[in-house]
Amino acid sequence: MIENIALGVPLVVVGIVVLILELVHPGALLFIPGSALIVAGFMELFMPDVLTGTPYGAIAIVVVSAGAGVAEIPYYRWVAPTHTPMTTTSAGLTGEMAIVTAPIVPNTLRGKVRVRSEIWSAQADYPIPIGAKVRVISGEGVSVRVEMTEPPSPA
Repeated sequence: MIENIALGVPLVVVGIVVLILELVHPGALLFIPGSALIVAGFMELFMPDVLTGTPYGAIAIVVVSAGAGVAEIPYYRWVAPTHTPMTTTSAGLTGEMAIVTAPIVPNTLRGKVRVRSEIWSAQADYPIPIGAKVRVISGEGVSVRVEMTEPPSPA
């Protein structure tokens, strides 16, 4: 009986810790081992002969592991819903507002604009000074083409 407690309780505790780690850091696929450890621990505590003396113990752990694997799919969809890609392309910035951070000179890529939190090389058909508000009208490789929407703020 004491040896059952000595093995069963640590298995349950480690299983709970593993499940908590999964909740803290989703995506580590820890539901399966955590669930298996908890079931093995409870079986060791309450049915030690079934866990180690018959094939039913192994079957129970496999069934619980498979169930945990199936449960992980909706859990991960709920925890990490689909989001927009983390990368930005210049074409994806069309229509965005920006602020000129380096003067835009026609027919060069020396001009710079801040779109959201990123700095992009900018082109325009006419000069645009620092501080002007512009709209991205297209993306061309690693630069954006802009047009002025408002005159620059006085410095």
